[in-house]
Amino acid sequence: MDIHQLETFLAVVEQGSFSGAAKALGRTQPAVSQVIARLEDEIGQRLFERPARRGGMTDAGKALVEYAKRLMTVREQAKVALEDVRAVRAGRLAVAANELTCLYLLPVLDQFRRLYPGVSVTVQRSLASRVPASVLDYAVDLGVITYRPLEPGLKSVVVYRDELVFVVPPTHPLARRTGVSITTLGSESFVAHHVASPYRDRVVDAFRRHRVTLQMPIEMPTIDAIKRFVALGHGVALLPGISVEDEIRRGELVRVPVPELALERQLRLVMRREGDLSHAVQAFLAVAEHHATEVGAPYSFSLE
Repeated sequence: MDIHQLETFLAVVEQGSFSGAAKALGRTQPAVSQVIARLEDEIGQRLFERPARRGGMTDAGKALVEYAKRLMTVREQAKVALEDVRAVRAGRLAVAANELTCLYLLPVLDQFRRLYPGVSVTVQRSLASRVPASVLDYAVDLGVITYRPLEPGLKSVVVYRDELVFVVPPTHPLARRTGVSITTLGSESFVAHHVASPYRDRVVDAFRRHRVTLQMPIEMPTIDAIKRFVALGHGVALLPGISVEDEIRRGELVRVPVPELALERQLRLVMRREGDLSHAVQAFLAVAEHHATEVGAPYSFSLE
């Protein structure tokens, strides 16, 4: 049996006759009779007493009617649910990000949730190196990374242009300087992140090229721990600008420009190249683009 047959069956029940059902459905009475006959053949039982035109139900018909109504209700609920998804009144959005890139998401997600409160949002913490695989494997819808993905099945959009920032505690002698050279940093104790990254390699290379000793006697598991430790007066650090905006504004850390270490970091949203993007993903990308236009640099929305 199919939905069309059950819909016709219920029309006969509700109208009390085949002719009434035909009128309600906009069909001919023979067409209605044929549909019911096929349904009865499939079931192997009569659904209506004969003469069938009167619409009186058999016991089999009475047993089927409630189930048919339930199926019609489920169909309508499915239609509503699908329309809610299409209109982004419902749905799911899963994003993979690490400790740093999650900071970019916060203001964009704030706007997204205001516009689409019915969408369930999950931000999964992930190592940046594993984000592309998570997107390709459909574990998440989007990922946020700081490098261009090499996987041919992915595409990306640059959404934030960050830079590494040299920060010191307010009591540090360099805190009063308007800028320093990398050659003056050989005696400083850097508090570093224990996770290797391309940007860490670039910093190490910059010190090597300028023949300056890079001392990293302390490594911390999170950027938040690094910020707090430096603010307490224990060393200096090179951190992404997005991660220290609040501390610099509050005076807990001081930014000191180092021209030789002016390294840009581009945050990218990555997504699958093949297949249609879900309505929730399309809506999120639209919000990200609007946010970049409204706020301006360092936010951007540049397709690659």
